[in-house]
Amino acid sequence: MTTNEEMSLVEHLGELRKRLMWILAVLVIGMVGGLISAKPIIKYLKNIPPANTISWNVFSPWDALRLYMNFGLAVGILITLPVILYHIWAFVKPGLREVEQKASIVYIPYAFLLFLVGLSFGYWVVFPMAFYFTSSISRSLDITEMYGAAQYFTFMFNIILPLAIVFEMPIVVMFLTKIRLLNPKRLHKFRRYAYMLLVILSTVITPPDAISAILVSLPLIVLYEFSVFMSGFIYRKQLIKDAEWAQEFGPK
Repeated sequence: MTTNEEMSLVEHLGELRKRLMWILAVLVIGMVGGLISAKPIIKYLKNIPPANTISWNVFSPWDALRLYMNFGLAVGILITLPVILYHIWAFVKPGLREVEQKASIVYIPYAFLLFLVGLSFGYWVVFPMAFYFTSSISRSLDITEMYGAAQYFTFMFNIILPLAIVFEMPIVVMFLTKIRLLNPKRLHKFRRYAYMLLVILSTVITPPDAISAILVSLPLIVLYEFSVFMSGFIYRKQLIKDAEWAQEFGPK
């Protein structure tokens, strides 16, 4: 390895360290805000359906503190997420082509917005269905429901987080189309497999009945079709630019 390469590696590590320090600093600030807002958020969630129909319990002296700290961390990460996305983009930017740089920076705000939409859909639509279904089973078996606060939120996050990630699908598809790794023809070709995976996901995170699975799978399928539409829109623009380039300079 040459001296220039060693210096380049040291510089990259220094830049990575600097960006991690920025992220950590924003995370600490976000956690402070999260800890301040954790109590009203927890009380709000406790007083709206489905939580207002049950009594929460803690099963160890640490559960309440753990719940408080976890909410502070969750809010802090949510606040820090746009900063994390930006610094990831800034760090890998030198290794990207110009079209990749423009595509990635434009999509970061939309990725964050779709993540929030996915969380909202998971919490307000899917989570209540799953909760009421499991509660109905307990009542049918004459089992007294006693919910731990930690278990309640673990159950909730296990449902809404996968949906929030799936809602990133349009952004991922658009970015991969923009850098020419994906096109609508491939998406059409794999449509049946995508539908199958989305239906399986819907079945896993919802109660085991057809109506719930359909209510969740339909929006996810619409999301996939929207991704295909946006991929086609970007792909057609690429074809027009390629044709203009070929007409002016000859084939690439």
